[in-house]
Amino acid sequence: MEKRAIFRQRWLPYALLAPQLAITIVFFYFPAGQAIWQSFLIEDAFGTSTQFVWFENYQVLFADPAYYRSMANTAVFSISVTVLSLSTALLLAVMADRQIRGADGYKTLLIWPYAVAPAIAAVLWLFMFQPSLGVVARGIRSLGIDWNPLLNGTHAMILVIMAATWKQISYNFLFFLAGLQSIPKSVIEAAAIDGAGRTRRFWTIVFPLLSPTAFFLLVVNVVYVFFDTFGIIDATTGGGPAKATETMVYKVYQDGKLGSDLGGSAAQSVVLMAIVIALTAFQFRYIERKVHY
Repeated sequence: MEKRAIFRQRWLPYALLAPQLAITIVFFYFPAGQAIWQSFLIEDAFGTSTQFVWFENYQVLFADPAYYRSMANTAVFSISVTVLSLSTALLLAVMADRQIRGADGYKTLLIWPYAVAPAIAAVLWLFMFQPSLGVVARGIRSLGIDWNPLLNGTHAMILVIMAATWKQISYNFLFFLAGLQSIPKSVIEAAAIDGAGRTRRFWTIVFPLLSPTAFFLLVVNVVYVFFDTFGIIDATTGGGPAKATETMVYKVYQDGKLGSDLGGSAAQSVVLMAIVIALTAFQFRYIERKVHY
């Protein structure tokens, strides 16, 4: 039998939805509509004149090889951060869910990085891996590796991936741990009595029951790496060296704020928004099928 909420006043459900709808309209639909409109305009450097140019900004954008390089950087960065942060957080959650001495202390320490601002996290990792002063960088150099993220694009990409992954692990850990603790222990104990090993119990029982949490975190992490990592990249590498770590969201800032190309920057933001919406729709359309609720 289907359960339904019944309101005595017809206006009450609309009143309950109004605050969230207002927030969505003001902070999402209005800025998105403004970006779409501005992507069809060209303004001078002083903002005194505006010209409607239709799709010229998009034509210039897709003819720019630097934009495709930022797409490639974004693909490498997003896949690496998503895979590393989810897998590491799941491993830590599984370990913390066991009955071990000092488990509460481990959980507290693992949650702390979530409270660190992205820019602060970036500066911490930059201090550790700074070529001449960083403690970790000195250890890497002692192994014979010429570590220098200030000049080597590959090293810079590795640095921002590690910083972004470390920042996101705590968030994923919280949800994975909550999901693990909600799984009935009787189901796992029954599988153990039937002779299933620890690894088999995890992949056949625990992980399928954890799949709704994993799917939610996958969607959240994709949005995170596309948008919320701007502060990490800006504070760590500034998109360098030679634009090796310039992602799509950072290029929007570079061309719009620093380059004063507001129309081109708006076109980039529209493309970025379309890509994220398409990825989210793809996840809900195909990946959600494998989720066991």
